[in-house]
Amino acid sequence: MKRKLFSLIAIVMVAAMVLSACGTPATDTPPVEEGGVDWSTVTPAQNITFWHQHTGEDREAAMEKIVNDFNSTNEYGITLTAEYAGGYGDIYTKMLALLNTPDVPDIVVGYQNQIATYQLADAFFDMNTVINDSVYGMPQADQDDFIDAFFQQDVYPLYDNQRLGLAPNRSMEVMYYNMDWLTELGYDGPPTTPEEFREMTCAASANPFSGAMAEGSMGYQLSIDTSRFASWTYAFGGDIYDGTTNQYTLNSPEAVAAFEFLQDLFADGCARLVSENYGDQSDFGNGTLLFTVGSSSGLPFYTSAVEGGANFEWSVAALPSTGTPKQDVYGASVSIPKSTPERQLAAWIFLKYYTSPEVQKLWAEASGYFPVRKSVADMMGDYMAANPTYKASWDLLEYGWFEPAVPGYDFVRDEIEVVMAAVVDDPTLDVQTEFDTLNEFGNRILAEQLEQLN
Repeated sequence: MKRKLFSLIAIVMVAAMVLSACGTPATDTPPVEEGGVDWSTVTPAQNITFWHQHTGEDREAAMEKIVNDFNSTNEYGITLTAEYAGGYGDIYTKMLALLNTPDVPDIVVGYQNQIATYQLADAFFDMNTVINDSVYGMPQADQDDFIDAFFQQDVYPLYDNQRLGLAPNRSMEVMYYNMDWLTELGYDGPPTTPEEFREMTCAASANPFSGAMAEGSMGYQLSIDTSRFASWTYAFGGDIYDGTTNQYTLNSPEAVAAFEFLQDLFADGCARLVSENYGDQSDFGNGTLLFTVGSSSGLPFYTSAVEGGANFEWSVAALPSTGTPKQDVYGASVSIPKSTPERQLAAWIFLKYYTSPEVQKLWAEASGYFPVRKSVADMMGDYMAANPTYKASWDLLEYGWFEPAVPGYDFVRDEIEVVMAAVVDDPTLDVQTEFDTLNEFGNRILAEQLEQLN
């Protein structure tokens, strides 16, 4: 109950901040009518700022190279400063206070639902107004080179199909598995159905891996994360949002079946919750955990965990499903807050560079993310050959599915995580009843958010 009260208070606070942003445009920044701008008459700003969330030696070094190369080669004399602005949640909180003010960064990273919330205040630049411009636009061949699903993910039907972002990278939920352990248990490959997953997890819980570097044995650990909720619902053939009715479907028969399945695994001692941040990654590496589900962007970290641990054969696969797999694909995009035509144009020029094939190749290989351009896959042949688990993940993209890009989803995610933890922790809870209440909560929050558009 305390968590629900906190979420409701947070929603009220954010709604007030967004409404305030709507009513207090920047005093020294003239309103921009993007559709009427003749971009050929606009001179790009000389200094712009990019807020991002990237950490880690490899990613930081790659970002520094990308920025330095852009600054030294672009023909407009633009100098971009890339700033680490905290995690996604930190950036989201900071942005809410800055919408429609001169202090916004020129480029900001954000998930689609976060951008949808910002746009309740009409605070972000519609890239449709420049993408086909004869001078500064993106050639059609380049637009067509984007993986279509990634390219379309930043077009918002809720806002008259405005393009409010570009994808610089994507990740996907995958199932990590210990192949050597599966072989010891008598299996010749990972599970493809929930029934096989149950059989293997319970077998592993009862029969420790011979090469384990620590005590204990567990088939699966569930991390409390809304993307896991979505992934398991997708695996059972369902969805968590109906785009035709614009309603959450968190209590669908498939979602309920997925968590009754997990609830039984927990009750039978074949699965448990992740006890600390990245604890499943550590346990997988030391050979005490057979399966874990997480982002493909974690591949480099799993490699390090295994090589520094039990050093076994492992790979990734689709989550075991009741039919054709549906893999949760996600990733933050880069967007341009409204400011001035000069700043917006300079930001757009950088985004074209950031998503260009050569830069995409550099970024993908350094970060472990997927590139968003089709041509880049061909350029990464040597990398994929040297990193077969990355190739295995890439090959699953044909099954990609997406979480909802609607305002207020952050608050719904908070509540999803409370409920999913409760139902697997307490086998006496009725999943249908808990999810019915959850779905009512989600749709109430969505309705409150959408009221601001009317």
